[in-house]
Amino acid sequence: MAEKKQKFYVVWVGATPGIYLTWDECVNQVHGFPNAKFKAFERYEEAEAAFVRGYENYISAGKTQSVTDLLSTCVSNVPHLKPELEAIAVDAACSGNPGKMEYQGVYVRGRQQLFHVGPFEKGTNNVGEFLAIVHGLAFLKQRGSSLPIYSDSANAISWVKQKKCKTKLEPCEQNREIFNLVERAEKWLNENEYPNLIIKWNTKMWGEIPADFGRK
Repeated sequence: MAEKKQKFYVVWVGATPGIYLTWDECVNQVHGFPNAKFKAFERYEEAEAAFVRGYENYISAGKTQSVTDLLSTCVSNVPHLKPELEAIAVDAACSGNPGKMEYQGVYVRGRQQLFHVGPFEKGTNNVGEFLAIVHGLAFLKQRGSSLPIYSDSANAISWVKQKKCKTKLEPCEQNREIFNLVERAEKWLNENEYPNLIIKWNTKMWGEIPADFGRK
């Protein structure tokens, strides 16, 4: 009997958008959710790319997949992504959870630092990753640039797409400045459009993201 091939399920619109490894997990996110958008892929790399690019590139306008449809759909000819050199990369570092947090952005080709913010007390890495992406988007928009942005955080990319920093970090006096930045970032996302692709950095294939702080 042939072994059942692994599939990866991208949920763009559902209870919790993300990439799921089993059919049951996917169903839990989309069953009964209005206008759910989801699709199955053969390879995890394809699913990652699709999640970042958005359902508009994979599902016809106005079409919502049914549970039955999903079982038989996949993308088989998506080219393997290679990192673009004409791009910026962002990353965050945090000593502790929560702890001292900072983030930066660099130009991929020459590894020049474009911005650096922090450190701040009582932050988390995910919050720093979210702020780094939004800072990168604002940085590029000010310069009229359509360069893509690389981030190695699927959570942060998802939060940016939802225009909401969904952190569980509790506000306190020590991290007030962080939450001021989060509020500004969410406001920017809701008031601005941008042409820049936000692409998940494939650490497994490409090594550490160029903006990495090198503290692992």
